[in-house]
Amino acid sequence: MKRRGFVTVILIVVVILLIGLIGLFGYAIYMQITGEGSLKINFDKESGISIGGYDNPTIDNEDVTTSSNMTLSGVNGDNTNTQNKINRNLYNQLSNTAKTIYSELYKNKENLKTGTYKVEFGESFSSLLSKEGGEEELKREYQSAIEALLYDNPEIFYLEVTNMYIKIEKITRITGIKYNVYIDNSSNVSYLAEGFYSKQSVDEADAKIEQAKNEILSLTTGKSDYEKIKIVHDYLIDNIDYDTTVLQSNIYNIYGALVSKKCVCEGYAKAFQYLMNELEIDNTIVIGTATNSNNETENHAWNYVKLDGNWYAIDVTWDDPVIIGGGKLSDKSRYQYFLRGSSTFYQNHVESNTFTEGGQWFTYPTLSVNDYDA
Repeated sequence: MKRRGFVTVILIVVVILLIGLIGLFGYAIYMQITGEGSLKINFDKESGISIGGYDNPTIDNEDVTTSSNMTLSGVNGDNTNTQNKINRNLYNQLSNTAKTIYSELYKNKENLKTGTYKVEFGESFSSLLSKEGGEEELKREYQSAIEALLYDNPEIFYLEVTNMYIKIEKITRITGIKYNVYIDNSSNVSYLAEGFYSKQSVDEADAKIEQAKNEILSLTTGKSDYEKIKIVHDYLIDNIDYDTTVLQSNIYNIYGALVSKKCVCEGYAKAFQYLMNELEIDNTIVIGTATNSNNETENHAWNYVKLDGNWYAIDVTWDDPVIIGGGKLSDKSRYQYFLRGSSTFYQNHVESNTFTEGGQWFTYPTLSVNDYDA
């Protein structure tokens, strides 16, 4: 009897342990399925990704001659795919975490045109998120990745990044805690920029940009790098009007510059960058401040380009000043900021190494001291 009672007790204990294990396993499965502990991180709306409105210089008609704008007939050139052929200056300065985010977004840039596509990272960042302060670190890396992505790749013009969220799901398993990370539009209708409502609308804009690009590139066939740079510089000056209202959509991107033909300096600079990328001429966009002839300092954007082994500055916007009374620029004004070295350019231009307040510190190529000698 005693032996039978002992066996009964053992069986009861085993059953209780089994029930406990089954319950624990079920709870772990529940936690994994529900993703309890979800957290979303929004890109910093206050600091923003755009660098704001700018003024370009004005000159009176004493320095101009009367002429109409240069126009191009519709000529289609080759559709050159330059993906991964151009050195991505900002990408190269990112941490491995930020590079992972950048690369996944870049790989899905076609899918992002839907405005609702969910970019999955799985458990790639579990190690980071397991550390104290990991969530804040991931937020910083996300912001750096977004900044680098948009300023390395002007063809990605259709995103409103303040409507993009990076989300963290905490997954509790028997073996430990893991984190699932993805980016989506959260409760927003989409993360497309103003004026774009679907992939179709973005594709239509892309087609117009492609047509404009092919017209411009057709002029560069058989030309030297110097001539290609000059042709692009001249085309942008002759065909874009500077937007003084800062109220229209797309004035900060290549659609505004190449299709609407109205933009601010960020649009000029991104259009120049986009066309240099297509021509496989190494370049980068630069943001900072510039001091105009009225001794007013303002936010500004321009470009650096590599030619004959050295880097030179080009400020397309300031080579296209607003002309009081109309007319065409003289060569003196038209090329005042064309292929300049640091001794000239830095007299009124100062680099900013962060795109947003508190953002990552990025560096730019070192300019030649002297201007380019054509």
